[in-house]
Amino acid sequence: MSESDKAKKAHIANGYAARGHPPGASVVSFPSGGEASAGKRETQPRIAFNRDELREILNVYGRKVAAGEWRDYAIDFTRDKAVFSVFRRTTETPLYRIEKDPRAARRQGAFSVVAGTGRVMKRGHELRRVLQVLEKELRVVD
Repeated sequence: MSESDKAKKAHIANGYAARGHPPGASVVSFPSGGEASAGKRETQPRIAFNRDELREILNVYGRKVAAGEWRDYAIDFTRDKAVFSVFRRTTETPLYRIEKDPRAARRQGAFSVVAGTGRVMKRGHELRRVLQVLEKELRVVD
């Protein structure tokens, strides 16, 4: 450590002491986005919706909000999957969860719509086709 670095640290420590901080107090830098809380770097990236997928989801969400059916949403990105949860009210459990799980991509498709009860309503490889299960079909009334 050079003399100028030592002088800077001493100057900073003196500033803290002048403001009522205990002697020897130091500034701890905020960890960058790639560091985990334990100080290790994350080895796996988080799963997320890409821009086109999010646009498709928000188009359906916007139509449902305009119709007064949905009012709130939450997005969760984990190492295993990305989840877009839809709520009728903020304090309730989600009505639906739109999930992206790359591990299931080769089998049943990466995308699924899950009802609040846990029942998988639709799975598939294409998000647009999976989201069609949320659209109400128009029926002719006699």
